[in-house]
Amino acid sequence: METIVRSQRSRTKQNLFKKITLIGALVLVLIVTSVIIWGYLQLKKPLPVIEGTIQLSGLQETVTVWRDENGVPHIEAKNENDLYFAQGYVTAQDRLFQMDLGRRQASGMLSEVIGEATVENDKFFRTFGLRRSAEGTIDHLSEGAIMALTAYADGVNAFIHEAKEEGTLPIEFRFMGYEPTPWTVVDSITLGKYMAYDLGGNWESQMFRHYLVQNFSEEEALELFPTYPAGGPHVLDLLKAHTLDFSKSFAYADSPNLENGSNNWVISGEKTASGKPLLADDPHLGLATPSIWYETHLKSPEVNVTGVIFAGIPGIIVGHNEHIAWGVTNVGPDVQQLYIEKRNPDNPYEFEYMGNWEKAEVIKEELKIKGEESIEFDVVITRRGPIISEFAHDDQPDSALSLRWTAHDPTPELDAVLRFNKASNWEEFEDALRYFHAPAQNFVFASTDGTIAYRANGLIPIRKTNEALLPVPGWTDEHEWQGYIPWEDLPTIINPDGGFIATANNKIVDDNYPYHIAHSWAQPFRQQRIVDVLSSKDVMSTDDMKALQFDQKNLQAEELLPLLLPTLTSHSMLREIDQEAIRLLEEWNFEDDPNLVAPLIHHLWIASISDVLFEERIDPDMFKHFRERRSVVDGLIRLASNGEESLWIESQGGYQEVVFQAFQRAVNRGIEMQGPRMEKWSWGDFHQLTVRHPLGAIAPLHLLFNPTPQPVGGSAITVMAAAWNVNSGEVNHGAGWRGVMDLSDLSESYHVVVPGQSGHVTSRWYDNQMNDWVNGKYHSTNINPETYQKTSKKLELLPTD
Repeated sequence: METIVRSQRSRTKQNLFKKITLIGALVLVLIVTSVIIWGYLQLKKPLPVIEGTIQLSGLQETVTVWRDENGVPHIEAKNENDLYFAQGYVTAQDRLFQMDLGRRQASGMLSEVIGEATVENDKFFRTFGLRRSAEGTIDHLSEGAIMALTAYADGVNAFIHEAKEEGTLPIEFRFMGYEPTPWTVVDSITLGKYMAYDLGGNWESQMFRHYLVQNFSEEEALELFPTYPAGGPHVLDLLKAHTLDFSKSFAYADSPNLENGSNNWVISGEKTASGKPLLADDPHLGLATPSIWYETHLKSPEVNVTGVIFAGIPGIIVGHNEHIAWGVTNVGPDVQQLYIEKRNPDNPYEFEYMGNWEKAEVIKEELKIKGEESIEFDVVITRRGPIISEFAHDDQPDSALSLRWTAHDPTPELDAVLRFNKASNWEEFEDALRYFHAPAQNFVFASTDGTIAYRANGLIPIRKTNEALLPVPGWTDEHEWQGYIPWEDLPTIINPDGGFIATANNKIVDDNYPYHIAHSWAQPFRQQRIVDVLSSKDVMSTDDMKALQFDQKNLQAEELLPLLLPTLTSHSMLREIDQEAIRLLEEWNFEDDPNLVAPLIHHLWIASISDVLFEERIDPDMFKHFRERRSVVDGLIRLASNGEESLWIESQGGYQEVVFQAFQRAVNRGIEMQGPRMEKWSWGDFHQLTVRHPLGAIAPLHLLFNPTPQPVGGSAITVMAAAWNVNSGEVNHGAGWRGVMDLSDLSESYHVVVPGQSGHVTSRWYDNQMNDWVNGKYHSTNINPETYQKTSKKLELLPTD
C-alpha cells in the first residue's frame, strides 16, 4: 500500500513538473514571439506613408505623389516651390538616414554620433573644407536655385518633424541613439561639394610622386610617372630638399575610390532603329546600401523631368525631359595643386611668399565626440588653400603642403542642374553648362530634333608651367594659375560624321590641343570596347544599348595574355595545376563570365604582378595613394615584353621571374579560396556584388541590413563595370544606376538602381533590383500620367493653411 502511495506521489510530481515545464516553454515561446513581433513592427513602423493624405505646413497648394511599382516617386506640383518641397519630403521618407550620414561625412561631423573611431576622418574633412566652400557658394547662386534649395530643405524638415512627433524615424537612428538636426541649404550644397571631391582630385598622385622622389632613385621614381616632368632635374632636386613624412600626414586621409568614372555614349538617328538618337549612361561610384542614386520624376507647369539625383539635392542631375536627354562621365582633369609652403620658424601661422612672411587664416575647429570630451584643433589656410599635411598630427615642420582646388571656390552647379531640367535643345543645354564648374564632366546630349553633342565642361586650370605632376614651390608666383581654359575652347563635338560619341574616362584630346587637361586617364579598355561595338553595327536599338552596358568582354586580357603566357611555357618549375591554368587561359574567350575559371586566374595574376613589384618596397600607407598603378603595371608589362628594361621589374629578378612568381601566387590563392580542383573554381564564387549598409559593419546588424551577396560577371575594365576588393572579391564599385533613353519616345526610359530605391530594410524596394543589376535587366519608368497613375499608389500632400 505504501509503495502504491509513493508511486502515485511520484507520478503526481512528474505530471506537475511536466505541466510547469510545458507552461514555462509556452511562456518562453510567447515572450520570444512577442519580441519578434515587436521587433518586426519596429522595423515596419518607419516605412513611409505612400497612400492617402498628409497635411504639411509650408506647401502653397496640393501636391500629388504617385509611387510606381518600382518605388519611383512621380511628384506632381502646381508650382516649383511646392515641387522641390515635395521632393525634399519624399526623398527624406526613403533616405533620411543616408542623407544625414552623408552630410556628416562631408562636413566632418561623424564623431558626434559615432564616437572616437571617426575623429581622424572628421579632422580631414574639416581641414579639406567642403562645408566652408558650400557656405561661400550661397551668395553666388541665383534666386531660383536658392528657392529650390530652401523649399527642398523645408520639405526634409517637414518630414523630420513629422517622424519625430510620430516616433517613425528610420530605425538606424534608434540603433545609434540620436535624432537628426534640421536640414539646411548648406547641407545640400555640401553634398554637392562632396561629389566634386569624390570625382575631381589629383592631389594624391602629386603627393605620391613626391614620396617616390624622396624614397627611390630618380630613375625608379620617373618610371612610375605618367610622363617626364618639365625641368626634371631641377624639380626633383627641389623636392628632395623639402622632406615630409607623408605616411604620418596622410595615413588617415579619406581617398576617393580610384575606380570612380563612368561610361556614356550617344548615337545619332542615322544608326538607330527608331530614326532618333539613343543615349546611354552608367556612372561608376561606390556601391552601397542604399544606392547613392535616387530615381525621381518631377512634374510642374515649368518642368517635366525624370532621372536620378543624389539624395539630399533638389532637381535631376542625369536623365531626360520631354525634349532632351543627357549623361555624364568624369573627365578626371588636374584641378588640384599641392604647394610646398615654407613656414616662418618664429610664427607657425606665417608662410613665405615673394620674399615676405604672409599671415595665414586660422580657423578654430571644435570636434564633438560621442561619449568623449570635445577636442579643438586649428585649420590653417594659406593664399592657395588649407594646409592638408598636418590634420593627423600636431607637428609643425618647416615645410607643409597646402592645396589649391577649383571646387574650393564658389561654384553654382545647382543653377546648371535646374537649367538642364528645363532645356529643350542643345543651345539651351549648352548655355546651362556655363554654370557647371566642378567636377569637370564629359556631357553627352541628345534631343528630339535629332541633335547629338558632347562637351567636356568645367573649370580646368591653366598653369604657367603647364605641369601638375608634383607639388610645386609656394613661396614664389612662378606656379600660380593663370585662369581657366576658356569656355569656348573646351572640347566640344556636335553631330559628328561617325554617327556616335562615347566616353569612358579616356583621353579626350590629342597632343595638338593647346591646353593641359590631365596627365592620367583611365585604362583604355572600356572605351575601346564601346567604340568597337558601336562601330560594328549599322542599326542599333535600346536592347543593343542595354546589352552594351552589360558587356563583359575583357580587352585587357585579350591584349596582355599573349604577352604574358609565352614567358611561362618554358619555365622549369611549372606544376600540373599551373599547366591546367595555362590551358584554361589559352582557351578563354576573354569574357569575364561569372561561371568561368579563366577570369579568376587572369585577375588574380594581374593583381599579383603589382604585389610582386611593389609590396616589399612601397610603404603600405602610401600604396593606397598610388592611383595610376593599374595603368603603370600594364605599361611595365608592355615595356618588358618588348625587351626594354624596367628597373622595378629587374629589381625583382627580371620579367620572366616576376611573371612566374605572380602566376604561382595567383594559382595558390585560387587553391586557398576554392580548393585544389580547378574545374570547381569560378569567377563568380569570388567576385560577388556586395552592397553594405553603414551599420552592416556591426555584428549581428549585418544580418539585418546587408543584402545577400550575389555572384556577378564583369570587372573594373569591362563596360559592365564591377570593380572588386582585391582581398575579399567583394564587388563594391560600379554603375549604381544604368539608364537608356530613346529620343523617339521620351515618355518612357529604362533604368536599374542597385540595390533599390528605399533605405528602409523592410521595404519591398530595399534590394529588389539586385538581381536585375546582376543579370542586365531594367525596369521602365514612364512619365505619361495616364500610364503611371494606373499602377501607382497615390499620396496627396495638403497645405495646412
